[in-house]
Formats: sequence, structure tokens, C-alpha cells
Amino acid sequence: MTLLLCPHTHVYLNSFSALPLKKISTRKIRNSIRALSTTPSEMEQPMRGQRLMEFPHLLAPHKDLMVGLISAVDKRLHGHLLPSSASVPPDAEYYQNQSGASQGSLCINRGVDSSHIDFILTSWLHLSLPNGGAMDITNIQGYLKSSTDAPHFQFELVQCSPTYFIFFLDLIPRKDLVLHPDYLKTFYEDSRLEALRKQLETQVLEAKPYFSSSLYFRNVVSPTGILVSITCEDGGTTERAEEIIRANIEPIANEVLELWMDSCVCKGGTATIEEDERDQLEKRDRMIKSRAIEMDLSSSMPIQFGQDVADRILGVIRSVFRI
Repeated sequence: MTLLLCPHTHVYLNSFSALPLKKISTRKIRNSIRALSTTPSEMEQPMRGQRLMEFPHLLAPHKDLMVGLISAVDKRLHGHLLPSSASVPPDAEYYQNQSGASQGSLCINRGVDSSHIDFILTSWLHLSLPNGGAMDITNIQGYLKSSTDAPHFQFELVQCSPTYFIFFLDLIPRKDLVLHPDYLKTFYEDSRLEALRKQLETQVLEAKPYFSSSLYFRNVVSPTGILVSITCEDGGTTERAEEIIRANIEPIANEVLELWMDSCVCKGGTATIEEDERDQLEKRDRMIKSRAIEMDLSSSMPIQFGQDVADRILGVIRSVFRI
């Protein structure tokens, strides 16, 4: 099972041999990346480590997408967040296995006391596969506190090969949508989420629904969540894959992120949260985080990175998850 740094939802890729994988050539890290707007005081305490922003193994549009999403978070939510260095030590910001074939970078920005944000976790993983290929996983997730019932944010793009990838984008519900129809209406029916899901389905004919083998996972995602696999049959070139990321995935991901920041982070939830409801939200969030560790991370991390590295990274994540 492949390791994905998603605390509550992840794509299950059970058989490496079943995927049309080819070895991804390592790109040279660009000397400069898109600059983020900072003040002198912010430069003294950067919001995240430099290694996160390198994305050294991705297709160019995939890297541009990640840098753009992170820049949007920094611009809109900078006042809500603490620097990643407050939660992630240097030896967890970037890590690799003994051979250096598998690498990862982790950034976690906790929310300030006055913010609805619990934390925003951003990561990339470059994983070596038994057949000599590689898999690249990029992930952004935003968790909110129990001061609001608004959904969490989840973005993940898995580059299984230069022409095959899996895309997951959702606002993860924190209430039962059958028992709370007002919640369904506010965050899903009255938003553009379903229209965006259909837009991708219509515009990208190569996109096929991806069904996780985990029934638990299928129960966690929202009815408007996007979970697709995309295979580009173009003679092994990356042109079509790059076009899809740039022209289709990027605008949809940007719009959903903006929707989450505006409607969930800044406006809050559907009602004032009473103490008993707060307890239920915390219980649900805690169970989702715990299942993520148990189902995937605790078994996959030692296989990919060795026990010492796995213990170090999982220790940081467990501390932030408070489990």
C-alpha cells in the first residue's frame, strides 16, 4: 500500500504492477521559484521550509499548481497561521530513506488561537517502486477546529507515471448529511462543487471514476468530491497530461480552495457551536485522524523510509493530530 500523507482520506494503490508505471526522470531543481509576498518580519520566520517549495520530481504544470495553491493560502490566510517551524523540526521538514531513492517534505502550519484553522498540512513524497519506477504525491489539507462545523479541505494529486495520475479534491463533511440537510444545502447544494465535478468529467474524457478499495474511505468523502484516475494514451509523451493539469485541474483546484477559504475559514459554519456539538465534532475528527495513521501511515512509512525515519515523521504528525 502506498503512503499518502492524508490524515483522513487517501487513495489506495494496492498493486504497483497493475499500474502503467515508467521511471520518472529527476528534474533539476530550479534556482528560483515563484516569489511569495513577504515583509521583513515574515522573512525572519518563513511560513514553511524551502525544501517543500522545490517539488523536484514533478511535471512543470504540477509544480506550478502546487506553488500557486500554497501562494494563495499564504496570501489569504497568513494572519491565521503560525510558521511551520513551530511544529515541524528541520529533520522532519525534509527526509529520505537510506539510499535516497524515496524522499519527502512536510510542512504543518497550526492556526493561531483566534482562527478557526486547526492546521494546514502540505507535503510531497517521491517514492521508489519495486519495478524501478517512481510515484510522486502532493497533498494539501486544511483542518478546522471545533469552533466551527465547516468542512475540512483536501487536495491530492498522485503522479503515478508521466502519463497516469490520480486526482482527489473535496471538502470533507463533518456532519451526517442525512441528519443535517441544512449542512448539505449550505456547503454542497448551494456551492459550485457539483458543477466543478461535472466540469472535469465533461472536459477531460480521459478521467475515469476511481473507486477506493476502502469502504470507510468512501463513507468519509462528500457527494461532490472529485476522485478520478486519468490515463493519457499519447505515445509516452507528457504533453496531454501537462495540458490537463494546466487547463483543467488547476482552475478547479484554485476555485475549490478559494471557496473553502471564503465560506469555511472566514465565514465559519452553519450555526453557533454548543458544547455537546463541539464534543461530537472533536470525536469525529479524532477518529478520522486515528484511522489514517492506523490504516496507512504506520505500515507504509517504515517500508518506504525505515523505522527510524518513520518514527520521527509519525511522531510529528501524531503531535499535531493530538492522538
